[in-house]
Parts: sequence; C-alpha cells; structure tokens
Amino acid sequence: MPAPARPRALSRHTATARACALVLGVLSAATSVTACSGSSSPAPASAAERSAPVSPEAAPAVTAVPTPDLPAGTITLAFGGDVHFTERTASRLAATPADPALGPIARTVASADFAMVNLETAITTRGAAEPKLYHFRTPPSALTALRDSGVDAVSMANNHAVDYGPAGLADTLDAVHHAPIPVLGIGANEAEAYKPYVKEIRGVKLAVLAASQVMDLTNDKFRAGPKKPGIASALDAAKLVAAVKRAKARADVVVVYLHWGTEGQSCPGAEQKSIAAKLAAAGATVVVGTHAHVMLGSGMLGSSYVNYGLGNLLWYGTSPYPHSNDSGVATVTVSGGRVVGQGFVPAEVDGRGVPMPLQGVGAKAVLDRLAALRPCASLTPAPH
Repeated sequence: MPAPARPRALSRHTATARACALVLGVLSAATSVTACSGSSSPAPASAAERSAPVSPEAAPAVTAVPTPDLPAGTITLAFGGDVHFTERTASRLAATPADPALGPIARTVASADFAMVNLETAITTRGAAEPKLYHFRTPPSALTALRDSGVDAVSMANNHAVDYGPAGLADTLDAVHHAPIPVLGIGANEAEAYKPYVKEIRGVKLAVLAASQVMDLTNDKFRAGPKKPGIASALDAAKLVAAVKRAKARADVVVVYLHWGTEGQSCPGAEQKSIAAKLAAAGATVVVGTHAHVMLGSGMLGSSYVNYGLGNLLWYGTSPYPHSNDSGVATVTVSGGRVVGQGFVPAEVDGRGVPMPLQGVGAKAVLDRLAALRPCASLTPAPH
C-alpha cells in the first residue's frame, strides 16, 4: 500500500520537535506542556491559564523551528487513540493549516518521526448497515485530513471498519488502495491485512502492523482470509505472532497497534495481557491499542513498551464512562532498537470532539490517573 509523499503543510521532523518528544519523556505531573510549542521563552502563565485547555482561537498553526537533528539510530513515535469524522467531528474534514483536523495537539503528532491513530469507521457512502447498535462512516477525505494533521499511518483493524457490509467494505478497500497515507489491518485478503508497513527513518527500519482482538460481528463475519477481504484478527494469536516474527526479521523496530479490551474498563483483561506477552516475546518493540473509550495503563513488559489503552482522540460524542474525555498522545523514543524514553501529552476532548492539550492542574490530574493505572496493568515504569 504505497503512500505518496506528504505535502509539507506541516513543518515536521525538526529537532525542536524531536527534542520536544524527548522532553515529554521526562515530563513531570506538574510540568506545563507548553514548553513544546516551539516558541521562545513564553511569559509565566497565571494559575487559571495553567489549568485551562488551550482555546481554539489561541492555538498556533502546526510549525516548528529547525535545530540540530537527533542522532542516527534514534527515532520518535507518537500514538493517538480512536478517531471519527461523524456528527460533531464531521466538520473537522474542512480543516485548515491553522486549525488542523486534530486541533492544536497536531503539533505533537507532527513532531514525531512516525505517528499513528485508529480510524474507527468505514470509508464509504454506500452499503447497508450491519445488525449492530452503532454505525460509523466517513468519506476518503478523512485520510487526507489526518495526513494534514501529521498522522503517518492509521489502523482500521477495528469493530467499525465494516459497519456497512460488503459494499461498504469494497469502497473502504478502494479508498485504502488510493490513500495518501498507509492504512493497516484491513485488506483484500489476509496477506494484505496482516502485511506490515515498513519504512526506514534515519537508518532505523520501522515495521508497523495492526489487528483487532475485539470479539464482535466484524471479527466474526469480516475477518480476512486467504481469499476473503476484511480485517486482521488478533483472535488468531498464532497468525499475528507469526506476522510479527516475520516483521522483526526485516526491521529494527516493530510496532503493533491493536483494537482490544473492554469498553469502560480501565484495567486490561487477561486476554490483553496474554497477547501482549506473546507479541513482546515475538519481538514487538511497542504494543499499543484502543477500544475501551477510556485510557488504560502503560509501561514496560520486559524490553517492550505496552500501552493498553489510548482512549478517545477525535470523538463524535461523549462516552458513558468516567474520564472518557481524558485524552492525549503517547510518545515513545527508540534508540538502537530499544525504548529509551516515553511521555504523554495530556488533553481533554472538548464540546466539538477535539482533543485540547491541557496544562497545569488539568494536565496533572490526567497524568496522575494514568500513573495510578500502571499497577493493574502489571507493567513497570518506562525509562525517561
């Protein structure tokens, strides 16, 4: 699935941006994330300003100031959660450089060498709705809007990728095959659905795969087979593990983006812990995922970074779970094929469905909640 070169609407991959990602790895709960804005020496903010989200009017365009590069062999990764372009977020398709689809947090997304989110929708205007409670679809321009927010790839291995049946799936695959960025975890057959996206970044070969562990109609009815279109499934653990081992044989860093967990539950279930351990043993450097609509714990499982739940990112409505509007972008720094730093830019999904970066008291509350979730995830703290 080749991806055309990204337009330079966003000034990305500069060392200020990369240094920002490294700074986020040592971000304390009391540190203001405005240090990563790329501007020089801002005046101290009042207590009210530190605790308030950034307003859309005050949000700068996604830019960065060129400075010396990171050394060869070191790359930064950024991961966001579930994204929709429907209902209150449909208007984000008409994004501008000054107000990208993901809002001001696009600055963090664009600053990474590689950034990824989950697109929780079919890409179609046709088809009959499947017999399920919720249905989501969007036009192909959603992929362009995400590209222009700094996203490098999306996962569509999720329980809403085929909400509009075979006709919708055919449209989705057509959009995937003509996408401006790689779309992972879905394909015309299982070879395509499990195929990793591989890219070399400053001498580091990165491989990225996606799959769904959610037991639902999509994983049952539209799971990709040898000659059958659909999504990559993590319910067939052996098949996914084999794909990770093949990716590891040709790449220095392997990322697996999963759809997994139970909605509303902020601690991972046994099935999540089981597949995470298998993927780590198979050579995955990073394992991240979504689906619960709340954030889960993150940290290290041996030498692998695991984030069990990234929560909602660009979200069409308010989920009926405590703290479901807590949001943000996880950052990971890898050097020499090993995770050497991690961080998190906290945000809050606002009334438009946009993740607005938090500062001060608001940021501390989200970061404290995330830290409190690590014990039930059975993970150790990641290096800073």
